[in-house]
Amino acid sequence: MKKIITIIGARPQFVKAAMLSRAISVWNRTECEPILEKIIHTGQHYDGNMSHVFFEEMGMPRPTWQLHCGGKSHGAMTGQMLIEIEQILSEECPDWVLVYGDTNSTLAGALAASKLHIPVAHVEAGLRSFNKAMPEELNRILTDHISTLLACPTQAAMQNLEAENIREGVHWVGDIMYDAALAFAEQAQRESRILQDLQLTDKPFCLCTFHREENTDDATRLTQICQALEAIAAPDRLLVFPLHPRTRRALSESGWLDRLASNPSLRFTAPLGFLDMVMLEKQATLILTDSGGVQKEAYFHRTPCITLRQETEWTETVASGWNQLAGYETERILACLRNQPTRREIAEYGDGQAAQKILRLL
Repeated sequence: MKKIITIIGARPQFVKAAMLSRAISVWNRTECEPILEKIIHTGQHYDGNMSHVFFEEMGMPRPTWQLHCGGKSHGAMTGQMLIEIEQILSEECPDWVLVYGDTNSTLAGALAASKLHIPVAHVEAGLRSFNKAMPEELNRILTDHISTLLACPTQAAMQNLEAENIREGVHWVGDIMYDAALAFAEQAQRESRILQDLQLTDKPFCLCTFHREENTDDATRLTQICQALEAIAAPDRLLVFPLHPRTRRALSESGWLDRLASNPSLRFTAPLGFLDMVMLEKQATLILTDSGGVQKEAYFHRTPCITLRQETEWTETVASGWNQLAGYETERILACLRNQPTRREIAEYGDGQAAQKILRLL
């Protein structure tokens, strides 16, 4: 029996891990050598609407270990995770440690495992925004350089690793988020009530979500983005805005929360579960976001996207015309809204079998 310890802590990781957990369940029913998966939840996202609801909706195994490392600075959070994960790994001695994406949980898990000489598998390896001011960029670079198995979602990711002389253990498997988009779209159609709850069943609406520090903690950026949202939320076009805890705090402290809430065409919600987000992404006429995962989900559901950043690790979504990089300036965001590019289909993200391919590699 192979033992895998999966380390997760943030919303996108729950979705990706759910697909691999499903694949493990199928594997154990059909293959000779079973796989035992145990999950460490670092607590990086500790809000119930950004954490526990995902386990319930997607039928994920409950974490064996629930840490409480969220709500701290990057250094304090990563350090605490490193200490606690190292202790667990020392006792468990797994065959593999599996990490996802580019969060502090990703880096802490990879560092703890590598120092104990436990092989690290990095799902979503090779992504680069080429902006080292982003904490996520440092996390993904460092994780890639200490991983044994690098599961790349795109050919561009493969090329990024080649440029950094990372060649051993590199594989293109496709995007595990595409697996999730295929698996959960029908479930969302059946189970989500968000359109009815927000009275959106017969109204055009845009969907907005932003949470990155460079947008929430910079007063100029925050003001420029909010001015654009004011203009977009119009009598003939609603704007639905699920609020990340960091975004809610920034809007409240700056006075923008009350100002935006006074607009009858703008509707705030609490952070949403995955199925409700899928339903909104599928039905929106446009998505505005600074989330890497939501950019891709927009493409999977063929919804135009405006990214509130000046760069993206998902460059193929921009090349396809489905995603535009607007940055934070009001006029640029509104220009992207007015001038939609020609769009085409792309085949970068694989065939929806990424989880099975990763398991075979392990």
